Amino acid sequence: MTPSFPWISIASLLGGTAVLFGAFAAHGLEGKVEPKAVEWVKTGAFYQLTHALALMGWALWCEFKVRSGLSPSALTGGCFAIGTLIFSGTLYAMALGAPRWLGAVTPLGGALLILGWTVWAVSSLK
Repeated sequence: MTPSFPWISIASLLGGTAVLFGAFAAHGLEGKVEPKAVEWVKTGAFYQLTHALALMGWALWCEFKVRSGLSPSALTGGCFAIGTLIFSGTLYAMALGAPRWLGAVTPLGGALLILGWTVWAVSSLK
């Protein structure tokens, strides 16, 4: 088993569900809920798809690092995966009627995404 497993699988699932949520926003929610809810889903899907691709790229980068004799940390992958679930998940939940206080949790997901990018940047310098 390679170090990119299960990250490529997780990235693929995040990417596929991002497309589903984007389509749901465009075809299932338009005109049925307030415009702000549609925007929340679109924003969540955009960030989810972006970070699914980032996670895929990071997993492939890990493969390269391992083949070069280095051992990358899983912190970046965890930050991308968990950060995406929190950031996008809270937006989706609010759009579907969950309490608005979840909006206070959304930045935690964003902070994890930023941390993931920062850890990747620092580890790429080594």
